[in-house]
Amino acid sequence: MARTMLAYLDPGSGSIILQAVLGGAAALAVGAKLWWHSALRALHIRRDPEEPPTPDDGSGSR
Repeated sequence: MARTMLAYLDPGSGSIILQAVLGGAAALAVGAKLWWHSALRALHIRRDPEEPPTPDDGSGSR
């Protein structure tokens, strides 16, 4: 006995699926970048970023 199944995806469903795929790819890219930078720092290939100098507010002693 054969059954006929009907399925329908409206344009909103396709948009949500596309958004989920692109969002997942972006999350993976950011995660890989963060992991890569921490791996380079752990292997001492790249140094930690230096603190920027604080501007002198003019109230220091001379």
